[in-house]
Order: sequence, then structure tokens, then C-alpha cells
Amino acid sequence: MLPLRLRPTALLLAAALTAPAAAADRPVLRVSAIPDEAPTELQRKFQPLGEYLARQLGVEVKFQPVTDYAATVEALAGGRLDLVWYGGFTFVQARRRTGTALPLVQREEDAHFHSKFITRAGSGIRTLQDLRGKTLAFGSESSTSGHLMPRYDLLQAGLDPDKDLARYAFTGAHDATVKWVEQGKVDAGALNESVWNKLVEEKKVDPAKVVVFHTTPDFHDYNWTVRGDLDPKLVQQLKAAFLALDPAKPEQKAILDLQRTKRFVETRPENYLKIEEAAKSAGLIR
Repeated sequence: MLPLRLRPTALLLAAALTAPAAAADRPVLRVSAIPDEAPTELQRKFQPLGEYLARQLGVEVKFQPVTDYAATVEALAGGRLDLVWYGGFTFVQARRRTGTALPLVQREEDAHFHSKFITRAGSGIRTLQDLRGKTLAFGSESSTSGHLMPRYDLLQAGLDPDKDLARYAFTGAHDATVKWVEQGKVDAGALNESVWNKLVEEKKVDPAKVVVFHTTPDFHDYNWTVRGDLDPKLVQQLKAAFLALDPAKPEQKAILDLQRTKRFVETRPENYLKIEEAAKSAGLIR
């Protein structure tokens, strides 16, 4: 791939980003996100944020959808992605895979995140113990809030999903988990609280028919992560752009609303040690 010929003021970005094959005026920041929601929803949420980052950094920003969680880890490790929206567990996997993946910012809510267990009203399921012998839907196998932390919570309650449930399955996405429960494919499901709240607010689920019966203890979850070999000055520019988003400015408030937050805050690798330990306890990593 041919390097761009850039003016001296753009040398920093040239060292940090990969240029497109065709001649262009600006380098490209390649961004992706774990596919925990429908691809169209991920694109809709990212578009105005991508436009904002392009203006702030003076680069072209391209969103590259992926087919599964593992693909984001391998693409970041292989230098094919620069910035990824990760769940906590996938960040842990990326950090272990690369040794240098760096979490920049998280939404304020992500420092105290939860998973929700849901069931149909009238199912008789009121506690985690009531799941014994029942069927359960998780989201993606690599999801923090859709699998890892709910599984860990079950184990802490003395329930082994592999032994004590009649069956469990992976739906692939949080909104799909709600549909499975709603349609009676499973007795209960576990999902991201943010997606649950959004579906309730948008009246895409009736909380009188599908009810929350358990909420996990809090944990650090989603973050924006960069590959570790980006130029440190560019990393700081990215972080500053996220932290500068201001809900008092209508255009930026619209971006924050799509991200389902009022502001981004700094985060660091140490915040995800609890998730790493939970993954080890659940047998998902060694």
C-alpha cells in the first residue's frame, strides 16, 4: 500500500494511520465495533460520531463492520483496525492478544454497568435459583454483559449453566435475546442493561409482558480502545476529542444521545481486572 505524500503538519497522522490505496488528501482512521446489535443500528449510532472525529482530527474516518467479536480482536492485532468499541471482555481478549491494546474512554455509565436477567410475565421465575432446569438465552459468547458476567453471577449463586440449566443458547445480540424471550423460545435471557433500557424507552418491548427479575452487581464494561502502536500524540488527540463532547451543544448532544450517555470519561486497563478474573473463574480464559 503506497504512503500518502503529506505536508509537514500531517506527518504525525501519516505515521499513525494507514492510507487508502487510492490517492487521497487525508489518511484514514479505521474504526469498528463489536456486533452486539444489528449492523444497521451500529452504523446509525456511529455515523455522526465518525463525522465529528473526522473534523476534530483532520482525517477520513471509515467504519468497518465485522461479523463477530473475535474478528475485531484479530483485526486490531493485525493492524487492520485503529479504534474499536469493545465490551469489557473483548477488551480483555484484545489486551491479552496484543499486549498493548489501550482503552481510552468509556461512557460515564460504563464504570458502573450491569446485566439484566429477563423472563416473560407469569413464568414463575423470580430469582436465579428458579432458573434451575429452565432454558436461558445469552447474547454473544464473547459478550461481557450478555454472557460473561451473567454466567459469573450464576456461578456465584451456585448454578452451573452447563449442569443446572435444561439448555442455554447464544442469540448473537442483546436485542435478539429479548425477542427470544418474548417469543417463548427460551424461559429467560441475559442482556446489557443499556440495550434493555433503550428498547423499553423506544417501546420495542412491553415491560409488562417481559420483566426483569435479576440485576448483576456492577462492573466496568464498554470502552473505545486503540491499537498500542498508534502515535501517543494521536492517542491523546483522540481521547481529547471524546472528552470534549459537550451535551450543552445541540450537535454534540445528538452524538452523545446516540451513544446513550451524557459524557465520556477516561478509563485504564486496570479497570478490567475484575472482568479478567471473572472470565478465568468461568473457564472462558486461562
